[in-house]
Amino acid sequence: MAFKFVAFFALIAAASAGLLPAAPVYHAAPAPVYHAAPAVAHYAAPAAVAQHVITKAAEEYDPHPQYKFAYDVQDSLSGDSKSQVEERDGDVVRGEYSLIDADGYKRTVQYTADSINGFNAVVNREPLNIVKTVAAAPVAHYAAPAVVKTVAPVAHYAAPAAVYHH
Repeated sequence: MAFKFVAFFALIAAASAGLLPAAPVYHAAPAPVYHAAPAVAHYAAPAAVAQHVITKAAEEYDPHPQYKFAYDVQDSLSGDSKSQVEERDGDVVRGEYSLIDADGYKRTVQYTADSINGFNAVVNREPLNIVKTVAAAPVAHYAAPAVVKTVAPVAHYAAPAAVYHH
């Protein structure tokens, strides 16, 4: 992961210094031209865009590159916590980074890289008992409604009296 960061920042630095060629420019093909009869579409070929290639002068080559960098993020509002330290001396890179994983563990990775042994990393994880105090909206507490037993109403019905007609 650290090499990705280093490679990314190295590309940004090289691009900012003008050491990388400009990104290719692509143009959309022009809209087709239709004739009444016969219906034939004509397209113009896209114009070729020349790329300016910059070569690095031999005197700019550093046979023994060296650098050191570090960063630290501690955001008490969001709980974000991460850091990295890295240094390079020639073809040997050493570093360490740490972050808080989503499951509440702190992951710390110590790594080295060189042309003989390649990339090697030791990963340690330790649980954290972090109580996050994030400002939040007030929580509303509701009581569950009381259970009321109801009995179906009883209909009282009297049969009509028999009526006799003479």
